Amino acid sequence: MFVLELSYTAPLERVDALLGAHVAWLDARYAEGVFLASGRKEPRDGGVILAGGVGRAEIEEIVATDPFSIEGVCAYRIVEFHATKTVDGLAPFRDELPV
Repeated sequence: MFVLELSYTAPLERVDALLGAHVAWLDARYAEGVFLASGRKEPRDGGVILAGGVGRAEIEEIVATDPFSIEGVCAYRIVEFHATKTVDGLAPFRDELPV
């Protein structure tokens, strides 16, 4: 699984101008089953996305297609982790610890 942390690098006016396109991009990733949760950080200086079911290379490709990335209004920090415990609804994304 991945935690994707977005940090805005542009004024909120520029971010807000791209928000509709960003939400459409999010919706498409939810429909694909890659994104599991997302939302704004507080204070509003970026956001967080929880993703799973894909590898590192694919998540990097997905992040590169975000309108926020394309237009340069945010920077992404990608954190990969092994979800060894989850709520039942996330059971398909559980991992065994690597040996």
